[in-house]
Amino acid sequence: MTRRIIAVLFALLGLLATGSLHAGEPVDPHPLDAHIGESYDTDLDGLLERRYVRVLTTYNRTNFFLAGGKPRGFEYDLLKEYQKALNKNISRKELRVVIEFIPVARDRLIPDLIAGYGDIAAAGLTVTDRRRQQVDFTDPYVVGIDEVLVMNAAEPPIEAPSSLSGRALFVRPSSSYYQSLQDFNRQLRGQGKQPVRIVRADENLETEDILELVNSGAVARTICDSHIAKAWSKVFTDIRIYPDVAVRQGGQIAWAVRKNNPQLKASLNQFIQSHRKGTLLGNIYFSRYYEKKTWVSNPLRGAAGNRLKTIVPLFKKYAKRYGFDWRLIAAMAYQESGFDQSKVSPRGAVGIMQIRPQTAADPKIGIIDVNTVENNIHAAVKYLSFLRRQYFKDAAIRPRDQVRFSLAAYNAGPARIRKARRLAGQMQLDPDRWFRNVEMAMLKIVGQETVRYVSNINKYYVIYRNAFERVEEREAAVEQVRE
Repeated sequence: MTRRIIAVLFALLGLLATGSLHAGEPVDPHPLDAHIGESYDTDLDGLLERRYVRVLTTYNRTNFFLAGGKPRGFEYDLLKEYQKALNKNISRKELRVVIEFIPVARDRLIPDLIAGYGDIAAAGLTVTDRRRQQVDFTDPYVVGIDEVLVMNAAEPPIEAPSSLSGRALFVRPSSSYYQSLQDFNRQLRGQGKQPVRIVRADENLETEDILELVNSGAVARTICDSHIAKAWSKVFTDIRIYPDVAVRQGGQIAWAVRKNNPQLKASLNQFIQSHRKGTLLGNIYFSRYYEKKTWVSNPLRGAAGNRLKTIVPLFKKYAKRYGFDWRLIAAMAYQESGFDQSKVSPRGAVGIMQIRPQTAADPKIGIIDVNTVENNIHAAVKYLSFLRRQYFKDAAIRPRDQVRFSLAAYNAGPARIRKARRLAGQMQLDPDRWFRNVEMAMLKIVGQETVRYVSNINKYYVIYRNAFERVEEREAAVEQVRE
């Protein structure tokens, strides 16, 4: 495995597999993220009724990534604050609005937004006239961004934009850089000069990937947002930034929404007023990811990284044995303990999966010692399988809801889930569906805890599942350039 692949895995996932990420592995035929593929163009009032807002984003080491299994990044932090704002007046007996992050390739951000597969596109998007023809943009939350030349240190210096005439530049076709270079080429032709030769980069490559290729010498030069170039120059020591060679100056970065969603746009604009760069919180988040070296150099740090190297194969082993997607088990482990085997709860639950020793020792599970990571994971997955088989195998319950009910029972006990299903029927809700049905009854019985538990695992599962798909595509794109 090359240095590049290792870097991508650490940066994007916070989960390090010992072998191939997908090859030969069965995919769970009943994923929890079924609604992610739904298409609708509801404005804010409808989104609040649905109780979730879908954010289309891309994986990179500044805007959105996983560190130790936990989502992080500039866009993530900002939109989690927006989630708090949406839930400000929600009571404990009501379902909270959840922001769901859906990683996609760069060239899918705007098409998928328009098609209704997401509600906000948040990925450091520069506002351009061409994009404005397709979508609406919020007020900018970062301004004063230049698109500057970045070259390998071994390349001869370039002092003026006109000196780019006839030279090759490596950029994604969907990027604002590509549009800027097309406009710049029209200027060059008007001056009777040879245009820049635009080399199309694979859409699965993030700007940081291209900068790393420039750093290695595989690519000679590219165009990059000034704040991104500055952040990565602290890590990639063989790149050189040319701030005086800019093809766009004073750019604005904003979130994109559909043109028929004025309520959502107005709500986001109100939020941005107190969270854009230049405000206290906006400056804190911008500095955290773009001015400090911490995340760009090593987003998975210390003990968490070492733990994950050993536990991912165990997730795979026991998930396969009992018929679950291993990424679901990883999401469950993160929700339970943050992947910490030393954790002990006041209720007596122990280890990475927070299972009680007496539960594991029950003859139906038959695992005596859960103080080792492997036994802890084994006992938890076997118990989850038992719950599904024993209580939720009714043919009327869809397989994905069997998993959701099993997760809820793992958290609150099967007796409470049976009670909640009966109550759901009395409330004229569907007792065989969890989301927006039995979870409503569960709120009345135990409050938010179990509802949030299932919701969080679902959220992390969506992220983990999509993350590995994106990583494979990025690995292939990087290796193709290197060859």
